[in-house]
Amino acid sequence: MSPLDPTLFRHVLGHHPTGVSIVTTLLADGSPAGMVVGSFTSVSLDPPLVGFFPARNSGSWARISTANRFCINVLGDNQQELCRRFASRIDNKFEGVSHAKSEFGLPVLDQSLAWIDCSLYALHDAGDHLFVLGQVDALGAGDSGTPLIFFRGGYGRYVPLGE
Repeated sequence: MSPLDPTLFRHVLGHHPTGVSIVTTLLADGSPAGMVVGSFTSVSLDPPLVGFFPARNSGSWARISTANRFCINVLGDNQQELCRRFASRIDNKFEGVSHAKSEFGLPVLDQSLAWIDCSLYALHDAGDHLFVLGQVDALGAGDSGTPLIFFRGGYGRYVPLGE
Protein backbone atom coordinates (compact mmCIF):
# COMPACT_ATOMS: atom_id res chain seq x y z
CA MET A 1 0.00 0.00 0.00
CA SER A 2 1.43 3.39 -0.98
CA PRO A 3 1.60 6.19 1.61
CA LEU A 4 -1.20 8.75 1.65
CA ASP A 5 -0.57 12.18 0.21
CA PRO A 6 -0.45 14.51 3.29
CA THR A 7 -2.09 17.36 1.34
CA LEU A 8 -5.01 15.14 0.34
CA PHE A 9 -5.28 13.80 3.90
CA ARG A 10 -5.49 17.33 5.31
CA HIS A 11 -7.98 18.42 2.63
CA VAL A 12 -10.35 15.50 3.19
CA LEU A 13 -10.25 15.70 7.00
CA GLY A 14 -10.84 19.45 6.75
CA HIS A 15 -14.40 18.53 5.80
CA HIS A 16 -15.03 17.56 9.43
CA PRO A 17 -15.87 20.66 11.51
CA THR A 18 -14.22 21.02 14.89
CA GLY A 19 -14.79 23.24 17.87
CA VAL A 20 -11.98 25.54 18.92
CA SER A 21 -10.54 25.68 22.43
CA ILE A 22 -7.61 27.29 24.18
CA VAL A 23 -5.63 25.24 26.69
CA THR A 24 -4.23 27.41 29.50
CA THR A 25 -1.95 26.80 32.45
CA LEU A 26 0.37 28.55 34.90
CA LEU A 27 4.08 27.92 34.54
CA ALA A 28 6.46 27.36 37.47
CA ASP A 29 7.38 31.08 37.46
CA GLY A 30 3.68 32.01 37.83
CA SER A 31 3.25 33.28 34.27
CA PRO A 32 0.29 32.07 32.21
CA ALA A 33 0.70 30.08 28.99
CA GLY A 34 -1.80 28.94 26.40
CA MET A 35 -2.34 27.32 23.03
CA VAL A 36 -5.19 26.73 20.56
CA VAL A 37 -6.47 23.21 19.95
CA GLY A 38 -9.08 22.01 17.49
CA SER A 39 -8.87 18.46 18.75
CA PHE A 40 -10.49 18.66 22.17
CA THR A 41 -12.84 15.79 23.03
CA SER A 42 -14.75 14.19 25.87
CA VAL A 43 -13.29 10.75 26.62
CA SER A 44 -14.88 9.15 29.71
CA LEU A 45 -17.56 9.74 32.31
CA ASP A 46 -16.07 7.37 34.92
CA PRO A 47 -13.53 8.66 35.66
CA PRO A 48 -14.31 12.03 34.05
CA LEU A 49 -11.64 12.40 31.33
CA VAL A 50 -11.11 14.76 28.40
CA GLY A 51 -8.35 14.86 25.83
CA PHE A 52 -6.62 16.85 23.13
CA PHE A 53 -3.84 16.28 20.58
CA PRO A 54 -0.99 18.83 20.47
CA ALA A 55 1.66 18.55 17.77
CA ARG A 56 4.88 17.05 19.08
CA ASN A 57 6.89 20.02 17.79
CA SER A 58 4.59 22.70 19.26
CA GLY A 59 6.56 25.30 21.21
CA SER A 60 3.42 26.22 23.15
CA TRP A 61 2.88 22.58 24.14
CA ALA A 62 6.53 22.34 25.24
CA ARG A 63 5.83 25.15 27.73
CA ILE A 64 2.42 23.85 28.88
CA SER A 65 3.71 20.30 29.31
CA THR A 66 5.93 21.43 32.19
CA ALA A 67 2.79 21.89 34.31
CA ASN A 68 0.68 19.03 35.63
CA ARG A 69 -2.56 21.00 35.35
CA PHE A 70 -4.36 22.69 32.48
CA CYS A 71 -7.70 24.35 31.75
CA ILE A 72 -9.65 23.93 28.51
CA ASN A 73 -11.47 27.12 27.47
CA VAL A 74 -14.20 26.45 24.87
CA LEU A 75 -14.35 29.48 22.58
CA GLY A 76 -17.49 31.26 21.47
CA ASP A 77 -18.03 32.55 17.94
CA ASN A 78 -17.21 36.06 19.18
CA GLN A 79 -13.64 35.02 20.13
CA GLN A 80 -12.03 34.60 16.72
CA GLU A 81 -9.43 37.33 17.35
CA LEU A 82 -8.51 35.71 20.68
CA CYS A 83 -8.10 32.42 18.84
CA ARG A 84 -5.77 34.03 16.28
CA ARG A 85 -3.73 35.60 19.08
CA PHE A 86 -3.22 32.28 20.88
CA ALA A 87 -2.49 30.48 17.59
CA SER A 88 0.32 32.95 16.83
CA ARG A 89 3.95 32.70 17.88
CA ILE A 90 3.97 35.90 19.98
CA ASP A 91 5.72 35.61 23.33
CA ASN A 92 3.11 37.03 25.72
CA LYS A 93 -0.22 35.72 24.47
CA PHE A 94 -1.96 36.93 27.65
CA GLU A 95 -0.99 40.59 27.32
CA GLY A 96 -4.25 42.55 27.49
CA VAL A 97 -6.37 39.37 27.63
CA SER A 98 -9.08 39.42 30.30
CA HIS A 99 -9.30 36.29 32.39
CA ALA A 100 -10.22 35.03 35.83
CA LYS A 101 -8.74 32.14 37.79
CA SER A 102 -10.29 28.76 38.29
CA GLU A 103 -10.48 27.30 41.77
CA PHE A 104 -7.11 25.67 40.99
CA GLY A 105 -5.62 29.03 39.97
CA LEU A 106 -5.57 28.44 36.21
CA PRO A 107 -6.54 31.09 33.64
CA VAL A 108 -10.20 31.00 32.58
CA LEU A 109 -10.62 33.30 29.59
CA ASP A 110 -13.45 35.84 29.83
CA GLN A 111 -16.45 35.10 27.57
CA SER A 112 -15.47 31.46 27.00
CA LEU A 113 -18.54 29.26 26.61
CA ALA A 114 -17.19 26.68 29.05
CA TRP A 115 -14.06 25.82 30.99
CA ILE A 116 -12.75 22.46 32.16
CA ASP A 117 -10.00 22.36 34.81
CA CYS A 118 -7.89 19.20 34.63
CA SER A 119 -4.95 17.41 36.14
CA LEU A 120 -2.72 15.42 33.78
CA TYR A 121 -3.98 11.83 33.73
CA ALA A 122 -1.91 10.28 30.92
CA LEU A 123 0.17 11.16 27.88
CA HIS A 124 0.36 8.85 24.85
CA ASP A 125 2.26 8.84 21.57
CA ALA A 126 0.02 9.53 18.57
CA GLY A 127 2.24 9.79 15.48
CA ASP A 128 3.41 13.37 14.99
CA HIS A 129 1.08 14.40 17.83
CA LEU A 130 0.59 13.45 21.46
CA PHE A 131 -2.68 12.37 23.08
CA VAL A 132 -3.05 14.31 26.34
CA LEU A 133 -5.63 12.94 28.76
CA GLY A 134 -6.84 15.12 31.60
CA GLN A 135 -8.87 14.14 34.64
CA VAL A 136 -11.61 16.72 35.12
CA ASP A 137 -11.40 18.31 38.56
CA ALA A 138 -13.74 21.30 38.10
CA LEU A 139 -15.77 22.81 35.28
CA GLY A 140 -18.34 25.43 34.42
CA ALA A 141 -20.36 26.84 31.53
CA GLY A 142 -22.16 30.01 30.60
CA ASP A 143 -25.82 30.03 29.65
CA SER A 144 -25.58 31.61 26.22
CA GLY A 145 -23.49 31.84 23.10
CA THR A 146 -22.57 29.57 20.25
CA PRO A 147 -19.20 27.89 19.61
CA LEU A 148 -16.45 28.99 17.29
CA ILE A 149 -16.11 26.33 14.58
CA PHE A 150 -13.14 25.55 12.32
CA PHE A 151 -14.10 24.09 8.93
CA ARG A 152 -12.20 23.77 5.63
CA GLY A 153 -9.44 26.08 6.80
CA GLY A 154 -11.66 28.88 8.09
CA TYR A 155 -13.74 29.95 11.06
CA GLY A 156 -17.52 29.86 11.27
CA ARG A 157 -20.34 29.51 13.75
CA TYR A 158 -22.97 27.02 14.67
CA VAL A 159 -26.51 27.73 13.50
CA PRO A 160 -29.20 25.44 14.92
CA LEU A 161 -31.43 23.71 12.37
CA GLY A 162 -34.69 25.52 11.81
CA GLU A 163 -33.22 29.00 12.25
